[in-house]
Amino acid sequence: MYNYRVGVLYITATPIGNLGDMTFRAVETLKTADAVACEDTRRTLQLLNHFDIRKPLISCRAQNERAAAQKIIGLLNEDRQVAYVSDAGTPGISDPGAVLVDEARKAGHRVVPVPGASAFAALASVAGSGGKTIVFEGFLSPKPGRRKNRLSELMEQGTAFVVYESPFRIVKLLSDISDIDSGRRVVVGRELTKLHEEILEGTAAQVCSNFRERERIQGEFAVFVSGIKNTRFSHICDDN
Repeated sequence: MYNYRVGVLYITATPIGNLGDMTFRAVETLKTADAVACEDTRRTLQLLNHFDIRKPLISCRAQNERAAAQKIIGLLNEDRQVAYVSDAGTPGISDPGAVLVDEARKAGHRVVPVPGASAFAALASVAGSGGKTIVFEGFLSPKPGRRKNRLSELMEQGTAFVVYESPFRIVKLLSDISDIDSGRRVVVGRELTKLHEEILEGTAAQVCSNFRERERIQGEFAVFVSGIKNTRFSHICDDN
């Protein structure tokens, strides 16, 4: 058993879009924490203001996470309670937080998850036919060769997987998937839980064609790619 110090770090999930997805426990955690560490102080301030919470903020983003972790550990050493939030969703899941968690635990402090929204879980829950195993890959390399090679590896494994992508590269991602297996079933979630949420299902070729025809693409994307055994479209190769 670990002999934890009194200071506690709460890894706190926040909504990925709809503020109604904030959990009661997350609100209470932010209210009772001595300080809130966050990826972006401006975005977190908007969230706290929405729930009428006033707390000192500590910047802890990917670029300064290790240095910021030492400042946070200093508070934990004083038996303070610190909540950490990323810009949206669950910290440490394609977001900063993993380094902070490691450093806090090494320093002997308790790290407590306060679960909530996740784009990965949200899309997987409505994708259907995922099978027992779904691989979470997060963001792929922006370099075309590396991205396509990794997609080939994932698709050859035959297991469903989820990746994230920006509006600037979503067509390139879908094109790569279609080049590898145009009949593979995909489900694209755009702006999940937000006002303009869209969930589109079809073969890789069909969905890619849909986005290629759009004059403007906005929003954040999560893409579910079915495993070979779980696709309902394995016999379809529609390039139109």
